[in-house]
Amino acid sequence: MAPEAELMPRLRNVLYSGQIGEGPIVAEFEAKFGEFVAAPDRANVLSFNSGTAALHIALLIAGVKPGDEVVSTPMTAEPTNLAIVHAGGRVVWADIDPANGNIDPDSVRQKLTPRTRAILAVDYGGIPAPLAALSTIAGDAGIPLIEDAAHALGARYAGKVAGTHADFVMFSLQAIKHLTTVDGGMLVCRDVSAAAHGRVLRWFGMDRNAPRIGVDIAEVGYKYHMNNVNATIGLVQLQHVQDVIDRHVANGRFFDHALAGIPGLELCRWDAAAEPSYWMYTVMVERREDFVNKLAGRGIATSLAHQRNDLHSVFAASRAELPGVDRFFSRMIHIPCGWWVSDDDRAHIADTIREGW
Repeated sequence: MAPEAELMPRLRNVLYSGQIGEGPIVAEFEAKFGEFVAAPDRANVLSFNSGTAALHIALLIAGVKPGDEVVSTPMTAEPTNLAIVHAGGRVVWADIDPANGNIDPDSVRQKLTPRTRAILAVDYGGIPAPLAALSTIAGDAGIPLIEDAAHALGARYAGKVAGTHADFVMFSLQAIKHLTTVDGGMLVCRDVSAAAHGRVLRWFGMDRNAPRIGVDIAEVGYKYHMNNVNATIGLVQLQHVQDVIDRHVANGRFFDHALAGIPGLELCRWDAAAEPSYWMYTVMVERREDFVNKLAGRGIATSLAHQRNDLHSVFAASRAELPGVDRFFSRMIHIPCGWWVSDDDRAHIADTIREGW
């Protein structure tokens, strides 16, 4: 959280302002967030009460209907793919690049069918997906590319910040992300008409600016909007988030050098155009259990973060052979990389790993 002296007066003001639901503060946060991610049109930035809600609406705007297929990745938090199910779609798994956990464009192209309505790519751990290749594939197929950038606030691709490369880009503002509003999500839409559609869908299918009496709901909508309280937190957090991102990146780049060449450990490799935000730091190791135990013995936490989604029963109908996922998931582990990791902490982590396991 931002410093108490900055955050609490702003929160106190909104809590006793008489308007704690969605109001001008939400619109202000959307505009300021749009500036941060260099959205081409601030009106194309929509806030939500969760990143999952933002993804669900993106899929609906993209035209996903019951029975339609969405090509996606199993290497992500489960809400990415549950949102496809929420929209009535069927998940089709593409394989991943075992060098970094991101979706593999060649596999995506092979999984397209006449029923494919969208491609959903995740920037795994803050490493931008191969967006140039994926954009070409989506364009050739005449379908939208949806980017789940939940891990990638502040990342860059081809010199531009995440948020400018896909038809729809979702950012998570959930509790543990680079920027948190306690919970929330943002959706950046390339097309202004898509954003207008999303703005209606997030509020029961109604235009909030139209008179409530006489309004007609033509399409089922949802209660997915953000409120002034969360938006106030977001506005204050935005003043500090670059420092948070910079610390993640500094720690990640330290590990890129400090952990290179260690026997039994492989570092992630990525698209040359990608500049990660290092939300997580992933390494691939031999004898993973021994590695985890060695670090735990030195007070260093590790994590697998998520179950590969293709093993969940809810996605049983989508099962597929995914050798890239098999290789990556059997060897990957995350080590601490966040803003809370000090210079001494990261040196301790690197020294411990260099000793072997």
